[in-house]
Amino acid sequence: MNHHDWTRGVYAITDAELLPDDARLFAGSESALRGGLALLQYRDKSTDDGKRWRQAGALAALCRDYGVPLIVNDDTALALRLRRAGHDNVGLHLGQGDGELAVSRQQLGPHAIIGATCHGRLDLAERAVREGASYLAFGRFFASSTKPGAPPAALSLLAEAAVFGLPRVAIGGIGRDNILLARRAGAELLACVHAVFGGEDIEARVKELNRRLAQEPGPIAATHSLSTG
Repeated sequence: MNHHDWTRGVYAITDAELLPDDARLFAGSESALRGGLALLQYRDKSTDDGKRWRQAGALAALCRDYGVPLIVNDDTALALRLRRAGHDNVGLHLGQGDGELAVSRQQLGPHAIIGATCHGRLDLAERAVREGASYLAFGRFFASSTKPGAPPAALSLLAEAAVFGLPRVAIGGIGRDNILLARRAGAELLACVHAVFGGEDIEARVKELNRRLAQEPGPIAATHSLSTG
């Protein structure tokens, strides 16, 4: 696990509407993993703690089989519980208002991957770096089906964020027709929801995104000591 380069490539984010039950979530996620992911994020905003524990645990085990970290969205307690259960490939993503990153870093330890939503603001990125973030997520850069009301950000922000020395994630409407725009602008990680899970043959969709990324290797992600566990 520690040798997997999670710092660049396709970052798939699950969606409870596109993958509404266990069978489709697990099958869709495995198809995406076969296509070649840098990271997989489990995102479920329901209050069904039993379902979230069951699904996240199964995904963590599946991701381990493919040597890929699983990132839990906005739930430090769930990420901590999974890591304590032996899933040391589990990390965390925090949005603004979803808990203090510094506290999550203290709880999850120095090796867990912890990402931070920075929207279109470098000051939020600077704070996340101080608090121990592993990567910085910016956007939305394009029209988004998942979060249509999210404030827009300029692609030029990605180049400006190079100063922080952490992998930069582009999020918001990323798909096959614009993924190279985000890569050329400076993003090492390209976060996708509908571009991965919004159609048939998920494996082929991920492979096509990777094929396009291969045309433009782009920036080299910062070297750092954080691992998956």
